[in-house]
Amino acid sequence: METAALDTAASDTAAPVTAALDTEVLIAGAGPTGLVLAIDLTRRGIRHRLVEKEGRGFPGSRGTGVQPRSLEVMDDLGAVKALLAAGGPIPTMQTWEGTERGREWQLVEPGDPSPGVPYPNVLMCPQWRTVEVLYERLEALGGRVDFNTGLTGFTQDEHGVTAELRHADGTVETVRAGYLVAADGGRSAVRKALGVPFEVEIVDERHALIADVRMTGFERAGIDRTHWHMWTSAPGGLLGLRPLEGTTDTLQIMAFWQDTSYVPDPARDATPEALARLIAARTGLTGLVPEEVIWASAFQPKAGMAARFRDGRVLLAGDAAHIHSPAGGQGLNTSLQDAYNLGWKLGAVLRHGAPDALLDTYDAERTQVAADVLKLSTRMHGQDRSVGLERGLSRRGKETHQLTLTYRTGPLARELRRDLPEDGLRAGDRAPDAPCTDASGAPFTLFDAFRGPHFTLLDLTGSDAVGEQAAAAVADAEWVRMYRVGGTAPDLVDAGGHAADAYGKGLFLIRPDGYVGLATDEAADVRAYLARVSGIAAAPVTAAIPAA
Repeated sequence: METAALDTAASDTAAPVTAALDTEVLIAGAGPTGLVLAIDLTRRGIRHRLVEKEGRGFPGSRGTGVQPRSLEVMDDLGAVKALLAAGGPIPTMQTWEGTERGREWQLVEPGDPSPGVPYPNVLMCPQWRTVEVLYERLEALGGRVDFNTGLTGFTQDEHGVTAELRHADGTVETVRAGYLVAADGGRSAVRKALGVPFEVEIVDERHALIADVRMTGFERAGIDRTHWHMWTSAPGGLLGLRPLEGTTDTLQIMAFWQDTSYVPDPARDATPEALARLIAARTGLTGLVPEEVIWASAFQPKAGMAARFRDGRVLLAGDAAHIHSPAGGQGLNTSLQDAYNLGWKLGAVLRHGAPDALLDTYDAERTQVAADVLKLSTRMHGQDRSVGLERGLSRRGKETHQLTLTYRTGPLARELRRDLPEDGLRAGDRAPDAPCTDASGAPFTLFDAFRGPHFTLLDLTGSDAVGEQAAAAVADAEWVRMYRVGGTAPDLVDAGGHAADAYGKGLFLIRPDGYVGLATDEAADVRAYLARVSGIAAAPVTAAIPAA
């Protein structure tokens, strides 16, 4: 890919001149990251193009673990029911010593079901099916993907990006967009063209092979489909066999080579014949016959992150911004939430008068989260290496669920209350769910209130006077929905006290991505906050977003 010299710094760019644009946002890459962003932009009425150089249908199971926080994102986007139907729980781990079964154990610490967490546990779903669910949701909203269309070059200036697209028939199209989002994977051509530094650390000297394989002979080999089978001390290196959800005859094979000089090649090592030899050599089992290799990939566990996620009119998201060890199932989930964070901010700039500087907060918030998650996944990979030969993979704690990730120190968190309990909710934290009832007595959760592309103002002050002031503060803010929880004329009744327990007292402005942006006791603070993120105030709004 080629690109001309960049002309402007991100914080100085002006709002796009939309009338002169072919599209407001061009998204390169229709994996989970690009699809989530396209879904979010579609429901916001943002004109966009989502292009994918390959044809429809990612074939592999690569990122299989969907964390509880990502399930909440899918809920908001209207895709969670289909995803839950396509996936299943993490199988019980079954360790083996040759042909003999060893102990059974749980890989991930289960979540604690509570009113605030509607999806407490990890869902396992092959990535190809997650992608298909997202395709279907995008199409249901009226969006689409331009398959077999690759981004081959771009330039940018203060008003937008001019991109060159090449179609399967060789024709070239020039597209003018307000912003370009690179969701084009770990080898991102966009990131390389920008020259954004990307430091990579080798997490494991060993190389690995992963393959989705249709097999026969399960009963003869003694392999059931209710366990994740693991040979941690197999001759030659670890071998794992996991039944894939939604199939009756397909296993995911993962193999590591103890010989660090050996680099597996799918063309050589992932044929049915080669896999049959590998299974026999490492397990001693007979009767399990690989019939068809659906997808295979070789890799060496690495961790890496771009030095910045924004460069002028170009934003990096997903694997283009960070790559992870597979330990702990963090990569796909962090990528989804990049898109979820970015979508509402693009909507604010393009539709609600927010300053372009709001997009700088995407870089500030997500680089910190990505750095923290990379440390977590790299640490877990190291733990796996230290215990793997004796006991199997290390147990994953609840920190992998991504429910405790926070933007407390980010530029959009405003915690203005006083005398808070040590363990209390703060601005920047994930906004918990809570079961309530609406004015008619029908069940209505806080997540029902949050669902959609809007801010949500929760009034938990119990004060009618403060509630009236808050309502007046957002009366002309079409992008905000307000709910009084308690008081003499509540919109929602918190009969069980779960909302009060989760939030405490105050006014809480919930961002469209489900995090508490502002927590305060004063209605005037709501207006001031919205002025900085949506441009609703009559008074001029400066481009800078003050630090918390």
